[in-house]
Amino acid sequence: MKNLRLMIAAMALCTLGLLSTPASAQPKEIVLWHGYRAEEKAALEKVLKQFNDANKGIVVKPLAVPYDAYADKISATVPRGKGPDLFIFAQDRLGGWIEAGNTVEPIDFYLDDAVRKRFIPTTMEAMTYRGTIYGLPLNYKVVTLIYNKKLVPTPPKTSGELVTMAKKLTDKKAGRFGLAYSYGDFYYHSALMNGFGGGVFGPGTTPTLNSPQNVKSVELMMKWAEKDGILPAEPSSALITSLFNDGKAAMVFSGPWFLGEIAKSVDYGLAPLPTLDEAGGKPMRPWMTVEGVYVSAPSQNKDAAFEVAKFLTDAAAAKVLALEGRQSPANQTVYADPKIAGDAQLKAFRDQVEVAVPMPNVPEMTMVWSPATSAMNGILKKASTPKAALDVAQKAVAKDVAGLRKK
Repeated sequence: MKNLRLMIAAMALCTLGLLSTPASAQPKEIVLWHGYRAEEKAALEKVLKQFNDANKGIVVKPLAVPYDAYADKISATVPRGKGPDLFIFAQDRLGGWIEAGNTVEPIDFYLDDAVRKRFIPTTMEAMTYRGTIYGLPLNYKVVTLIYNKKLVPTPPKTSGELVTMAKKLTDKKAGRFGLAYSYGDFYYHSALMNGFGGGVFGPGTTPTLNSPQNVKSVELMMKWAEKDGILPAEPSSALITSLFNDGKAAMVFSGPWFLGEIAKSVDYGLAPLPTLDEAGGKPMRPWMTVEGVYVSAPSQNKDAAFEVAKFLTDAAAAKVLALEGRQSPANQTVYADPKIAGDAQLKAFRDQVEVAVPMPNVPEMTMVWSPATSAMNGILKKASTPKAALDVAQKAVAKDVAGLRKK
């Protein structure tokens, strides 16, 4: 009888939250999704092990998701509460997920000044949608100038120097080119577009594809391809890699993903993209994609999930992700570390990001790609002038954006 009374009293205390149950002593499990492979995956797992070793009340379980299906898997599972507590992804889908609802948790509530100030400001901008912060920036990717040191002892600082140098290094009959990049790809073209002061949206996400600045940027690209003749015709990523590795492309505009494709025999360097003489000396401004760590809205362990996100983006973790994962951290304090500061690759991307533009994270951005790609293709095939092609793209995007707003 006495034992029964003790059991009833213990149950009452548990109900009131005054006595812990054995289950509550179990560590909180945080599931983290990411799309990393190889050295990026190994570095992330190393950092997470450090977290798990230091925090007995929380255990993080990472899951690598095949990248091709990753975004769709987030959209399909997270709102239904079937996904992870945390996930890592670039900011380009952020606005769409927020508008869809129950996918990404706003985190302004968790942020103090110290956390806000640890990041490169534009990377925090990429995590912000309609004035609210939804993620902590982990790393960024940006296009820069990659050059063959044997052919280019000193990289060009201006577009004038670029063309002069590239012309001397171009011999079309021998299949040699001073410059090679995916100039028909709207993503890569953004460096010229933004450099001229153009862009895809004006205030209130009003489409501006056919702005005078955008037209001028395409005209310069066509000048490089036709009049100056420094670019290969219809370059594919495979062709660009082949040309660079064979010493037949002196310079390339590309990002960190290209570095793993460079042959070991090629002595290469990285430098900021040149400034534009044609735009009054303004810098080329490539789009920047920022991978953020997001707390899932349906997570039952949001406080613990945010602690993991904060740990992943601090300076100690950033150093591991940079030196071992070869990522460019969004944490700006880590660049004061001697090993980071002395890494030529990390320094080059850090310098470039100073003038980079965060790729728009609004839902309307998904409607830009197809019309913009069609416009670039038509221009390169000489089926249309830059102005006429961008006028057509502008009408298509404006129509789709209007339809989205009606919904």
